[in-house]
Amino acid sequence: MYSNLSKTLEITSKISVSDERKEFLQPLIDYIQNKVTTNQEIRLNFICTHNSRRSHLSQIWAQTMAFQFQIDKVFCYSGGTEATAMFPKVAETLIKQGFQIQKLNDEKNPVYAIKYDENKAPIICFSKTYGDDFNPKTSFGAIMTCDNADEGCPMVFGAEARFPIKYNDPKAFDGTDLMDLKYAERSLEIASEMYFVFSQIK
Repeated sequence: MYSNLSKTLEITSKISVSDERKEFLQPLIDYIQNKVTTNQEIRLNFICTHNSRRSHLSQIWAQTMAFQFQIDKVFCYSGGTEATAMFPKVAETLIKQGFQIQKLNDEKNPVYAIKYDENKAPIICFSKTYGDDFNPKTSFGAIMTCDNADEGCPMVFGAEARFPIKYNDPKAFDGTDLMDLKYAERSLEIASEMYFVFSQIK
């Protein structure tokens, strides 16, 4: 793992997860643990309305924590109820926290390659609907990261299980003096919860 990212993980490991949040996370822990115990692939699709901020952060941190805790056969994805673009501040925030990121094109909906370790394949991120061909069609867990997606998708087609694990949208601070701080805080909050989830897997 990249050294600057390892430093961020040290910070992340010390962020306390509340008992209330642990209750929300426990079904996801149980789902992953069952897959590990039965030697199955673990496919996680993080879903938010626009697939622009929270779902990408969740996908990236979950994949990183699976690597950190040496949980094999974990494949993380993200999607939305509609496709827009990954918001540039997400990439900027992750770079500051230690990831290596390449922007692969300059389209309206750019594709990013995000690396957490020099010897691992990058996480490919771009905005898409959750049912996009890039994502799994069956045998996956759907993690709903925002209220709108949670309420708008009472059923996620192809999902084995559905987990409402919602985060406040840093978009609320776009264009303000607090923007950098709030994106960093949200990223670390998601990182700390994914750290907790994968730390519980035996």
